[in-house]
Amino acid sequence: MSPARALTRLCLTAAVMAGCSHPSGPAAEAPTRSRYPGNLAKARPLTHAERTKFTETSSYADVRQFIDSLKALDAKMYVGSIGKSGEGRDIPFIVASRPLVTTPEEAKRLHRPIVYVQANIHAGEVEGKEALQAQLRDLLFDGHPNVLDSLILIAVPIYNVDGNERFAAQERNRTEQNGPPLVGTRANAQGLDLNRDYIKAEAPETVASLAMFRSWDPDVFVDLHTTDGSYHGYALTYAASLNPAAIFTAPYTRDTMLVDLRRTLFDRHGFYIFDYGNFPREQGAPTAWETYDARPRFGTNYYGLRGRLSVLSEAYSHDPFVRRVASTYDFVAELLSYVAGNADDIIDLTREADSRTTGYGNDLRSAPSIPIRSRIATIKSGPIRVEEIVRSDDTVRYEAGLPRGVRRTGTVRDVDMPIYDRFTPTLSVPMPFAYAFPRDVGDSLVRRLVMHGVVVEELQQPLDASVATFMIDSSTTAAQPFQKHRERHLAGSWGAPESRSLPAGTYVVRTAQPLGILAMYLLEPASDDGFVDWNVLDPWANERTFPVVRIVQRVQARLRPSS
Repeated sequence: MSPARALTRLCLTAAVMAGCSHPSGPAAEAPTRSRYPGNLAKARPLTHAERTKFTETSSYADVRQFIDSLKALDAKMYVGSIGKSGEGRDIPFIVASRPLVTTPEEAKRLHRPIVYVQANIHAGEVEGKEALQAQLRDLLFDGHPNVLDSLILIAVPIYNVDGNERFAAQERNRTEQNGPPLVGTRANAQGLDLNRDYIKAEAPETVASLAMFRSWDPDVFVDLHTTDGSYHGYALTYAASLNPAAIFTAPYTRDTMLVDLRRTLFDRHGFYIFDYGNFPREQGAPTAWETYDARPRFGTNYYGLRGRLSVLSEAYSHDPFVRRVASTYDFVAELLSYVAGNADDIIDLTREADSRTTGYGNDLRSAPSIPIRSRIATIKSGPIRVEEIVRSDDTVRYEAGLPRGVRRTGTVRDVDMPIYDRFTPTLSVPMPFAYAFPRDVGDSLVRRLVMHGVVVEELQQPLDASVATFMIDSSTTAAQPFQKHRERHLAGSWGAPESRSLPAGTYVVRTAQPLGILAMYLLEPASDDGFVDWNVLDPWANERTFPVVRIVQRVQARLRPSS
């Protein structure tokens, strides 16, 4: 028995002796209409959570063993590694489709939606890892027609592999989660939160993910999480990209696909789900429902800026482990079914995002202003399901994942309150034809832009161009570090365009490319989450002029791709 498993047994024994083992409690099991766990007596192979009756979650070795078992049972799938973690572990991914594809080129020839489902970015949030493994098994060994006949599934069940192996008591690693007793950590081996790293891309795991996005270009990205904090009445909450610059795909994802899934999860499976939110941390009754940050450092927000659909899934942390796995399993199953049933519409939507972004960059008269800063806004008021809890002076923990002196009642009531689930722009900027910067600045920018998939080119000859320059009025940094950075903010304004001669070798980033909006968010000096914010351009932050300029006319010069 491994040290982690031995510690698990010891923890469970101690919990029982202390009288704080998992009770049945409210909503202890999945609804009878849930597809999960199904008939585990006949399922092969079982996940580690299933084999231990949901008293443990999978280690890295358990996940690799499960994948090997699928292969040994002749599952028709392709297994690869998106890259290596900071501690040198391979991060496995599985491709499943009928017919099976093994390369991005083969996938594109099928003209089907590619759905990328990722779990365990926060390694203490374990149900996505278990639900995704079970989902793969059940789809691969289903002899009937299913979603694999209509889409291509890329599954990454254990993304934060290093954090997963840092097992410790749930009371330490996930204080507001109802089991299992031992889980991994939120951060990776570098101490970085991988769901705050998508812009700066400093973690090897993020670099590997961006490489997958560039090569496979998934139409849909799904990120599986667990909530903490609020006592609400939803088994799972969800969100599309919250960033207002995700102009092509977020409205469809939020207002069409996810609304349909909300009805389906209740009608077919008995789960209440709703738009992601929490109650403000205040004393007394809940007064508002608020979503999270819209900046693209978060994976779901980021992926919307690539012109693709993105979905955040957050199981309810106060529900028992098996119920969280079930709600996540059913949500992913129905999402895959929705994509399969609307495959042509989703393909058309993502291709239109590419063509329209490119078209805007070629003809600025048709281009909208692009939001690069925003604030949360209330769109409506409505009923929110609130779970009633009982507070007392009792110092005995009622159930795992709840603070001392708190007990769930299982009673849920609807409370009308403002719902803050949208963001409104506070700064939008016009789309230029291109951005340009000299070679000394390129050492900081080119590698990062290319990592994101943005096309960077070089002038092969001098160019006389109409150029706008950003004049810096002030440069400030945050008082406290975040993710090992002191975030920077530049205040200033763009001057009137003037003619300038740009020498050969100048780097040029045209907005007439599928990732033109993402390029703007990264390069604009006043962006709330661009390269300036993450200190990439600090050597020039105290200059009078910003080193990246806008070219406001069509580039009439020979360009070559930057190597």
